[in-house]
Amino acid sequence: MPNKIALSIEGLTVSFDGFKAVDGLNLYIEENELRVIIGPNGAGKTTVLDLICGKTKATSGSIEFRGVELTRLPEYRLVQLGVGRKFQTPSIYENLTVLENLEISYPKGRSVLGSLLFKRTPEVEQKIMDTAKMIFLEEHLDTMSGLLSHGKKQWLEIGMLLIQDPALLMLDEPVAGMSVVEREKTASLLSMIAKGRSLIVIEHDMEFVKRIAHKVTVLHQGKLLAEGSMEAVQENPKVIEVYLGH
Repeated sequence: MPNKIALSIEGLTVSFDGFKAVDGLNLYIEENELRVIIGPNGAGKTTVLDLICGKTKATSGSIEFRGVELTRLPEYRLVQLGVGRKFQTPSIYENLTVLENLEISYPKGRSVLGSLLFKRTPEVEQKIMDTAKMIFLEEHLDTMSGLLSHGKKQWLEIGMLLIQDPALLMLDEPVAGMSVVEREKTASLLSMIAKGRSLIVIEHDMEFVKRIAHKVTVLHQGKLLAEGSMEAVQENPKVIEVYLGH
């Protein structure tokens, strides 16, 4: 039996000064699916994530997440609904420790009142420890985040999203600039994360995509070019022509 659809995108279009960055896109992501979006530069990949998380408003079309229409909601409401987004460059608090970065991302501390009343309870401590272990940083809890390697900073930012327990997590080029070992570990991490939520990953590294993707979507000029398993996509003549090269 197929999984339930978590995210349903239909007829999604956004125009900037007459240029359609995303053009009539239909995209369906299942619960607990790890979907990778690939495509040449300028294909509209990052814009799609901007539209889903509310950073950019759609010109037309629909984005429905677990039955709720997202296109008219403010960004903070999308976060409350469980939509989490990591950008290309890690945005962590470099002058705080790994532990402090995770702690301030814990959901109860997010509202003004929540922050004032926030206590590091055993429940919070446990969640921080579990998250740190998952992102391979349990040995670095007291390290200043600015001193971490680029790859570890990427993991920390993923952890800051995970501690909020998002139902949909979007990652933009998570392994850019990582070492081979870090890429391997990130592949395991993302496969583990996808067991409890839907994941959309934008990535250029085809070997990495092969390792993690349940399904691959190829965009070209803001439109859907092809979709399917990595093998099927790699053999698709249209994809070879515009993206993978002969």
